[in-house]
Amino acid sequence: RKRLSKKQEGVFMKKKVISTLLCASMLASMVAGCGSSSDSSTTASTGNDAAASTESMGSSTDSTESAGGSSSGSLAYTGDLEIMHFSPEEESQGNGGSDGMRTVLQQWDDANPDITLTQTVLANTDYKTQIQTLANADDLPDVFLIQGMNVKAWADQGLILDLTDTINSSPYAADYKQDYFTPFKDADGKIYGFPVLTGGTCTVVVYDSAAWEAAGYDKFPETWDDVEAAIPKLQDAGYQEAIAFGNNAQWQMNSCFLSTLGDRYTGKDWFQSMINKGGASFEDPEFVAALTETQRLFKDTDIFNKDFNAISNEDAREYYISGDAPAFIGGNWDVSYIQASLEGTDLYDTTKFAVLPQPADATYDADSQNIGLGYAVAINAKLKDDPDKLAAAIDLAEYITGPEFASFVADKYALGGLTTVSDVDLSKFDQFTQDFYNYSYVDTTPCEIYDSYLSSDIWSVVNTDLQDMVNGDKTPEEVAADAQAAYEANY
Repeated sequence: RKRLSKKQEGVFMKKKVISTLLCASMLASMVAGCGSSSDSSTTASTGNDAAASTESMGSSTDSTESAGGSSSGSLAYTGDLEIMHFSPEEESQGNGGSDGMRTVLQQWDDANPDITLTQTVLANTDYKTQIQTLANADDLPDVFLIQGMNVKAWADQGLILDLTDTINSSPYAADYKQDYFTPFKDADGKIYGFPVLTGGTCTVVVYDSAAWEAAGYDKFPETWDDVEAAIPKLQDAGYQEAIAFGNNAQWQMNSCFLSTLGDRYTGKDWFQSMINKGGASFEDPEFVAALTETQRLFKDTDIFNKDFNAISNEDAREYYISGDAPAFIGGNWDVSYIQASLEGTDLYDTTKFAVLPQPADATYDADSQNIGLGYAVAINAKLKDDPDKLAAAIDLAEYITGPEFASFVADKYALGGLTTVSDVDLSKFDQFTQDFYNYSYVDTTPCEIYDSYLSSDIWSVVNTDLQDMVNGDKTPEEVAADAQAAYEANY
C-alpha cells in the first residue's frame, strides 16, 4: 500500500492503538440506516441474557443517581428506568450524535435524582441484533431506539406505545421537523417514536482533494466513468483503489450506497410507491438497473478495495485516514470520526466531500444523497400500566430528542437534530466543518434511506443478496425477485 507521510504515520499509529483498545472491549461484533450513527461497543454485564452490555455515564456502576430538579417539571415516579442505546464513551469522542446523546442523558439523569437510570449500551451492529432478540421475547427495555423498518410490525404486535398525542402536545412540537417522523408511523399515520440523533447524510464521498488534483481532477469526478479513467494515475501514485468501502455487516451496501444510487435510477416517486404499496416493485426495470450498476462497479472495476465484503466501514475509513485510499464512502458518523482523527494533519486540510458519481444511464437527481434520522426513541407498551413510570419515560424521550440535544450538536458540531435550530453560526467553525454542513444541508438533494422503511424481514434478505451479488454469486434479477418475494410476504 501507499507509503505514509510522517504526519499520517503518527495519526495511523494513534488510530491503531485506539482501534486495539476498542477491539479489546468488544465481546461481539452497525445500520444504518444510517444511520446508523455509532460503531463502537462498551461492555459490562447486565441481568438480562439478551442484552450484552450496560454502561452508566460518569460511573463504573450499572446505574447512577445525582441531585437536581426535574428536566421538564416535577416527576412523581421514583424507581428504576432503563434505556438501551448505542452511544458508548469511546465513540462520543469523535461523533456528534453520540456525544450529544450522552450529554443530554447525563443532564436528564442529574435532574432526576429519585430515578435510577440504567443505560444498556452496545455497538450499533450488536444493538440491532439484541433489540430484535428482545422484541421477539416481548422483553424490550422501558425506553430504547427503534428503526423505522421495525415500527409497523412491532406496533401490530403491541410492543411499542402509540406516541401520537404525546408528540403533538409536546412543548417542543412547534420546533419539530415533521418529515423526520415519517419512517416511524404506521399505515394509519400513528407515530411510535421521537426521531433521535443527528440528521445527517448516510452517503458521502470523503476524498483527498490533493490526490485527485494530482490525478487531473480539481474536484471529485461527477461520473463513474471519470472515476474509472482516474484509476491508472492513482495507481501510479501508489494507491491500490480509488475508493475505500466496507460491507462485512451487510447494511453498508444498502444504507450508504444503494439507497442513493437507486434514487438516481428510480426517482423518489418509485420508493414512495413501495412504501405506500402503490404498485411499484423491486423487479421494476429501473431498480434492476440500479442493482446492475452496483454489481458492475464493485465486481467488474478496480474502483473499490477488493476486500470490501470482508471489512467493516470502520476498517475502510482507516484506509482513508492512513493515506492508503484517496477516497472513502460512508455516513455522517464516519465523517465525525475522520475529522477527530485527522485534525492537525495535512490530510485534514485537503479532505473534501462529494456526492456519489452519476451512472451513465441514470436520469434522476445527480446531487442526491440520503439523509434523515434513522432511529427514534420508542417506549415499551407495557409502561401504560404504570402512569407515573410512563410519564418519566416520556419526559426522558422528549428531553433527549429536544432543543437541548439539537442546540448542543448544532453549536459544537454544526449538525441537525429533530428540533429546528434557526441560528447556527457557521463562522466559528473551520472549513472542514463548514464544508460538511453545506454538503449535508445546503448543496444536495435529500432522498430516503431504504432501510428506514418497509420491514426488517425484507432488508435482511436484500442485504444478504447484495453481498452475494457484488461477489458475482447472484444476478441483479435474482436479487430483485428475492426482494419482491420478501416484500409481498412481509409488508
